Amino acid sequence: MSLHPEAEALLGALSAAGLPPFEHMTVPQARGAALGFLPLQGEPEEIGQVEHLTVDGPAGDIPIRVYAPAGTGPFPVIVYFHGGGWVIGDLDVVDTPLRNLAHNVRAVVVSVGYRRAPESRFPAAFDDCLAATEWAAKIAADYKGDPSRLVVAGDSAGGNLAAGVSLAAHESGSVAIAAQVLLYPVTDFDFTRESYIENAEGKLLTPASMQWFWAHYLGAADFEEGTYALPNRVENLAGLPPAFVATAECDVLRDEGEAYAARLDEAGVLTQTKRYEGMIHGFFWALGALPSGAAIYSDIAQFLDKVLPEK
Repeated sequence: MSLHPEAEALLGALSAAGLPPFEHMTVPQARGAALGFLPLQGEPEEIGQVEHLTVDGPAGDIPIRVYAPAGTGPFPVIVYFHGGGWVIGDLDVVDTPLRNLAHNVRAVVVSVGYRRAPESRFPAAFDDCLAATEWAAKIAADYKGDPSRLVVAGDSAGGNLAAGVSLAAHESGSVAIAAQVLLYPVTDFDFTRESYIENAEGKLLTPASMQWFWAHYLGAADFEEGTYALPNRVENLAGLPPAFVATAECDVLRDEGEAYAARLDEAGVLTQTKRYEGMIHGFFWALGALPSGAAIYSDIAQFLDKVLPEK
């Protein structure tokens, strides 16, 4: 296992800048540091329409940003949940990546500004994401979207939320999800996996950082194994929508993402898994610094072309 030269250069620059690990920051400091990654995203693609709005959620308004490609459609609809350990990240941090996703995949992308921890702990973020997905299905046609091709997606903690929403929607039947796109997702609470040991230091996300994020998200909550916070511990995964699971080779979350993909496949779910060699956690939103990871856009597009219903 070796870092891609682009990833090695980025990590070297971050180290030289003196960026402390998340677990050594306060929550406001960590949120401010996340904004420092914006210059790493590269130039955004031009798209047809961007709209900022709020929708009713279970505990108040949910900020939403809708990206629609140029053209008449109807387009697939991707409801996207940003990463950031349920604590940091926001609509701005994923603005450029989602403009590029809408352009490259030719999809309407709905970005969800869910409630964050520690102010709002589990299941607040999950509840907001499920509500936003149900809303997106109802209004898809207003943005040239096709509700029969509804996709949930997210990176890291957002991938965790997308997996949880897929599970809940399948169980309740509240909304029909046609596919799920999970980018280096959090799927478990297990720091003994090999990828945690291999990538324990110097790869941006550390075991201690993940423990910091989990502590803020769950607090002292006494939750049962198999809740939507831990998709990999849900006993029955049969019947879930087709899944694209991306992992980064040099990422502590690699093994739990691949383990969840393997369980989906074993349960009969159409699943495609790709490990991006030499990449680090967060590469999806740092493609200005890690251009070799940009193949993820075409990989997502090809997967959705394969699994979504005909237009």
